Amino acid sequence: MTETALQPSVLASVRSDALALEAEAISAWFGERKVLDRVSLTMPARQVTALIGPSGCGKSTFLRILNRMHELIPSASLAGEVRLAGEDIYDASVRVTEARRKIGMVFQKPNPFPAMSIYDNVVAGLKLTGTRASRREKDGLVEESLTRAGLWKEVRDRLRQPGGALSGGQQQRLCIARSLAVRPKVLLMDEPCSALDPTSTRRIEETITELAETVTIVIVTHNMQQANRVSHQCAFFLAEQGTPGMIVETGDTDQMFNAPADPRTEAYVNGRFG
Repeated sequence: MTETALQPSVLASVRSDALALEAEAISAWFGERKVLDRVSLTMPARQVTALIGPSGCGKSTFLRILNRMHELIPSASLAGEVRLAGEDIYDASVRVTEARRKIGMVFQKPNPFPAMSIYDNVVAGLKLTGTRASRREKDGLVEESLTRAGLWKEVRDRLRQPGGALSGGQQQRLCIARSLAVRPKVLLMDEPCSALDPTSTRRIEETITELAETVTIVIVTHNMQQANRVSHQCAFFLAEQGTPGMIVETGDTDQMFNAPADPRTEAYVNGRFG
């Protein structure tokens, strides 16, 4: 393999990666059951947007719609548009693999390939996206991705050990590194700290803050303190009395926590329901 085999998009500067993501009038169904109703949200580049709200209000469904994972469920359907830099990712001309390369996902439970080495976990996404790279390029990408995920110093001397041997917090950062290796424009995180101890949670939050300089981040969290610490803006989702989920209010994080416009938002962020 030659050193020129790595695609230009992967070699591009990490500082140019982030792009704004826009959802317009998103409605979603599972079979006949409507779970989201005309949700619109702009997620600015190089910012952290937190999706907050009680369980069952459609936050995780909305997150999965943002990188076309919703369509993996046979009974699922949706209406509306998701635009990355103005292009609808659901357009027939956009390949699913390309949409998911640009819009990565980190799940609630760390899911590294347990028998695969730390090194091979990081570069696994290259094969999935059909990106060829020389060994030297892979070496550089592994170091860079693990560094950006805040894990390099802890694992640089054991890159050939299984990813499954890491602690829970380290596994989650390994999953972040794996997502970063394919140069996403946006990184989606579905409650990434819910299974972690306070120390690991703090490390992940530090990683999120650092990544926001180069990647647009959208995070689902039930932890209001976490939303307040890491996000630039919040969107409050609510599904009342069996109605589909909707956004009650969106705004800068400080405003949402200190001077929300809707009394339901004020009640939720202060722990009076949900």
